[in-house]
Amino acid sequence: MKYRWIILGTSILLLAFIVGAWSSRGHSNADADRLLLLVPDGVSLSDYKVTVWLDAASEEGLHIVPMRDSDFVRPFFAQPKCAGVILPDTVHQRASDFFIASLRRFVAAGGKLLLVYDAGTLSPEGKYARGWSRLSDLAGVDYALYDQLHDNTIRWEGVTGKFSLMRQMGIPPGKYYPFQAGTGDSSPARGADAAPESDFDVQLRRYKFGDLQYPSFVTSDKNAGHELFHSSDGVVASEHVYGNGSVLFVNLPLGYLKANTDGLLLHAFLKYFAEHSLALPTLMAVPDGVGGLVLNWHVDSNAAIEPLQEINSWSLMRQGPYSIHVTAGPDAMQIGDREGYNIEHNPLSRRLIRGLSIQGHQIGSHGGWIHDYFAAHVDKDNPADLEKFLVWNKTALEKATGRPVVEYSAPDGNQPQWVTAWLQSHGFVGYYFTGNSGMAPTQGYRDGVREGRDIWAFPIVHLNQSAAFEEMASEGYSSLEIEHWLEAVAQFAVDHHTVRLVYFHPPGIMEYRNLVDKWMEQTGRLRTEGRFRWYTMTQLATFLNSRKQVVWSASQDEDRLTIKATHPVNLEHDTWRIPAASFSEPVVVQGSAQVIRDDDAWMVVAREGKELQFEIMKVNK
Repeated sequence: MKYRWIILGTSILLLAFIVGAWSSRGHSNADADRLLLLVPDGVSLSDYKVTVWLDAASEEGLHIVPMRDSDFVRPFFAQPKCAGVILPDTVHQRASDFFIASLRRFVAAGGKLLLVYDAGTLSPEGKYARGWSRLSDLAGVDYALYDQLHDNTIRWEGVTGKFSLMRQMGIPPGKYYPFQAGTGDSSPARGADAAPESDFDVQLRRYKFGDLQYPSFVTSDKNAGHELFHSSDGVVASEHVYGNGSVLFVNLPLGYLKANTDGLLLHAFLKYFAEHSLALPTLMAVPDGVGGLVLNWHVDSNAAIEPLQEINSWSLMRQGPYSIHVTAGPDAMQIGDREGYNIEHNPLSRRLIRGLSIQGHQIGSHGGWIHDYFAAHVDKDNPADLEKFLVWNKTALEKATGRPVVEYSAPDGNQPQWVTAWLQSHGFVGYYFTGNSGMAPTQGYRDGVREGRDIWAFPIVHLNQSAAFEEMASEGYSSLEIEHWLEAVAQFAVDHHTVRLVYFHPPGIMEYRNLVDKWMEQTGRLRTEGRFRWYTMTQLATFLNSRKQVVWSASQDEDRLTIKATHPVNLEHDTWRIPAASFSEPVVVQGSAQVIRDDDAWMVVAREGKELQFEIMKVNK
């Protein structure tokens, strides 16, 4: 009997070996591009600590699949096929020694790992390892030094990296500062003699306050990896070769930050991991792969009437369309001051907005009826008492233009969650947002709760701590630096095939006409070349909602990758980006698409049709 069990056990192991070998050779892998997000067995897959990663992947055009730890470490069968593995922060603090050993085995065998912050730093009993993290060998740096530092194990500091790295990671100019050589608080001639090709240290910044600090583990001086970001307390992000694989270690709570209106870094590192470490194909988030800007005007009061008349003759008006948002009531700062735009009772106000609408610009609501009063009360008073202002504003603008109002911007950026819910329920598709600054349009989170289903936030870009022209003037930025920043933001959108939002108030832009004319020369040239577009929030939100219905997959057979895509209505304008250094020119085998070479990538732009299939061959490096 004993020998019978030994024979049976041996047969099972042999069968497992054969199955693993068979599955890894000579057969199509239908999940060639998937990233595995490792999740503890007891955690719900609907937990926001998990869904922030899934939503980010969807927006970045990637495939992330959650996988239970027990499935990842199962001993008898080969580990699941994937392009790479993510060990996320916050949700995965505790891990067993066996799980850590499985990670080491995966990476040593050639796997790619994105290791984030506190993942795996605690034992199943909730204790730090003696000395340093059990994952320090994978990260390439010693961290989680609790025995040595105790309450100072984690500290808040500014984050610094090279200018070239910020550009590579898709972080827009102004979100880091200085954004070019010759700028910065220590430079006497800000913006002069810029040398964009040079490399130098820059720091991440935030709107209004400038100074931006993040929590990270203090690290030891010993660092075996290639440092990407650092703080005064050590390594903030680095890459490390381990065995035949590699680890991208990010010493920041990316998931926690995204869950609290700061998602830029999660998206940036996820995209960097997918493109730099893995060379994955991506479904782009702009129509036809053409980047651009949303130019969002905020008309607060009757102080905008004369500027709107003057701007009508600027070169600015020969381009567009733009998203123009209006506070429409008769008052501006307080009830009864009669300083409002007053679209219902001022024929000139009404004619100006109607004219802009007829020209093709998208007219939206800027808050609720009384700009300053609404901003001061919207997060304090009973929502039932404030809803009427939103209704009045929307109704007045729709009556003036004869078109639905589906875009919104919050006065002073003050938008509590109830307003977003109201907008969603009343057909709005996009809104300006001061959170998640520097990001592309996103369906973000606040306090761990996702906001909206079909409505998109359009975060602002900013120049250090300023975003509107009057803010830049009061902060002392020279016209030359503002000019260079606007040009850099437009070029960034082109280079990264993405969209960002720039906003202004008509009175605040008046002294910058020459600067705006030069900006229009640049954007006009890029438009003529087919590399830049002006978008409205409505256009982008409509496209992004349609893009969510695209179902696509990548399967691999030997060196051939086959990408299949379907859409219930039409794939037209959906675009895939393929790294040219890793893959040959795509060949369309079903459906209709245009293949374009764009610098270091191929772009496959779908034409009309519900189905598309194309093939690419891996290039031997």
